[in-house]
Amino acid sequence: MKIFKITNIAALFLSSALVLTSCEAIQNSNNTQRGAAAGTAAGAVIGGILGNNVGKGKNGALGAVLGGVIGGVAGGVIGNKMDKQAKAIKEALPGAQVERVNEGIKITLSENTVNFDFNSASLTDVSKANLDKLSEVMTQYPDTNINVYGHTDSKGADAYNLTLSEKRANSVIDYMVSKGVARTRLNAMGMGESDPIASNDTDEGRAKNRRVEFAITANEEMIKDAHQGQ
Repeated sequence: MKIFKITNIAALFLSSALVLTSCEAIQNSNNTQRGAAAGTAAGAVIGGILGNNVGKGKNGALGAVLGGVIGGVAGGVIGNKMDKQAKAIKEALPGAQVERVNEGIKITLSENTVNFDFNSASLTDVSKANLDKLSEVMTQYPDTNINVYGHTDSKGADAYNLTLSEKRANSVIDYMVSKGVARTRLNAMGMGESDPIASNDTDEGRAKNRRVEFAITANEEMIKDAHQGQ
């Protein structure tokens, strides 16, 4: 299991000169400085290009964390906190794919980690055991917002899959709340079959597409503390 760090995502939208400058500044810095440098370079660009639709989850978990850029020194403080939380998630749940994206965390739980009975939003025993571990980490890091995204494969009607994916996301949230995670931190998003990560033409590909993703971003309290240098 690897934690992927994506600190230069805004480089896609910047001129080559700015990209080279940002990379040189980030190369020899620590985690907090990397977050500050990347956030400063990326914040205004990503915010202007992606806008509010990203933050609302239109583009899934990755879009949500990209839309939550604070930037500057405060962004570096938040990035350092997210590094620690990502590490804790990885250690607690080795079956998860954990990605550090700018100032947030994207988590992908495959069918082997969180799954459901066929045509059902009921969590299996394996799913509950893994969500127990994830919930424990989430309660230790309370100053974050958590979007939960349900995904399906392409079998069945689009509208049905959209509804089923939302029910599954809500099942995850209900269970995490029962384990002590504050409901006010959690938001369910049904993505249906709209964002596949593999081919729907094979059983293996469809299994990969049936997944749950999380976008973890700083809440108002963490942002306030970061601006105060805490």
